[in-house]
Amino acid sequence: MNKTVEDLSNRWLKRQPDGLSPLESRVLKSTLERTTITRDTNKAVAFHQSYGDRVADTIARIGGSWSFILGFIAFLVLWTFGNVWLLSRNAFDPYPFIFLNLVLSMVAALQAPVIMMSQNRQTERDRIDAAHDYEVNLKAEIEIMALHEKLDELRHSELIGIRDEILRMAEQIRRIDEKLSARSAG
Repeated sequence: MNKTVEDLSNRWLKRQPDGLSPLESRVLKSTLERTTITRDTNKAVAFHQSYGDRVADTIARIGGSWSFILGFIAFLVLWTFGNVWLLSRNAFDPYPFIFLNLVLSMVAALQAPVIMMSQNRQTERDRIDAAHDYEVNLKAEIEIMALHEKLDELRHSELIGIRDEILRMAEQIRRIDEKLSARSAG
């Protein structure tokens, strides 16, 4: 294997080193140094999350769960049942449930942007994962090309050795043949 990033970029990526992205340069350097490039992207993302990010993710995770949906349905049933049948004369929110509509609107007004923030962070996380996957795949591809190159070199040196052995044996056969010809002639 060659010893510089320039040689590797010309050989395997068919590009000049100044045309490489930082990611590709990092992959080639790790190939030369024989180091791994895999990392836990979950830890990297979690390290950079603020408290607000974690809260928004938790709210989005809870708000998008079946337990939340079923719990909220139970709350709505209790609210309507309580205001229509149990507290019919003294209902704090009589039919058509204006206060309930206000509460639901406020929940939706707060929950929607929080879920969108969480989705935006998930999109960014997906981009990070995709870039890392590309980096790992590129490194694997380069390593496979290097292995093919080494195997080709080994095969070539074996063929040279076999050819030299055949030539040596052919020379021995020729000498034996000359000796046998000289004995039969004499």
